[in-house]
Amino acid sequence: MPSFDVVSEIDLQEVRNAVDQAKREIGTRFDFKGVDADFTLSDNAILMTGEQEFHLQQMMDILRQKLVKRKVDLACLEPAAPITTLNAARQEITLKQGVDTETAKRMVKAIKASKLKVQAQIQGDQVRITGKKRDDLQEAIAHLRETDWGLPLQFTNFRD
Repeated sequence: MPSFDVVSEIDLQEVRNAVDQAKREIGTRFDFKGVDADFTLSDNAILMTGEQEFHLQQMMDILRQKLVKRKVDLACLEPAAPITTLNAARQEITLKQGVDTETAKRMVKAIKASKLKVQAQIQGDQVRITGKKRDDLQEAIAHLRETDWGLPLQFTNFRD
C-alpha cells in the first residue's frame, strides 16, 4: 500500500553556515564597530548577545537574511523574548524540528475530516499517511499544504 511521511526538518548544516555568515557580517558592519555582539549555535538553539536590544533586532534581521539565502524556512525559528540588563542584551532562538504532538493530532483530524480515502497515524515526531491509490495520497498532500500549520512541512519516504 502506498504511503508517505509528513515531517518538519531543517538542514542544520545550512543553519550553521548561515550563523557563520552572520557572524562575519557583524564583524564588518559599520554600526557594529566596537560593539560586543555574537551568535552562538548550540544543538537546537541560537543565542544572540549584544549590548542593547536594538543590536539584537539588527542581528535578527541579518540572521533571517542569511537563512533565507540558504533556503531555510523561517517558520522553524521560535525567538524568545530578549533579556536586557544594564550593559548587555541576549535573546535565544529555538529551532523547531519535528511535528509536535498537538499539531500532529490536528493534522490527523483534518485528514479524517476531508473524507479522503487515506489513513493517518502519528509515529513519534512525524505523521505517516497511507492509502490505496497514489492519487489519494497526492490529494492528502495538497490538503495539508493548504493549511498553515505553523511549521515547515516536508513529505518524505514515499513508497509504492
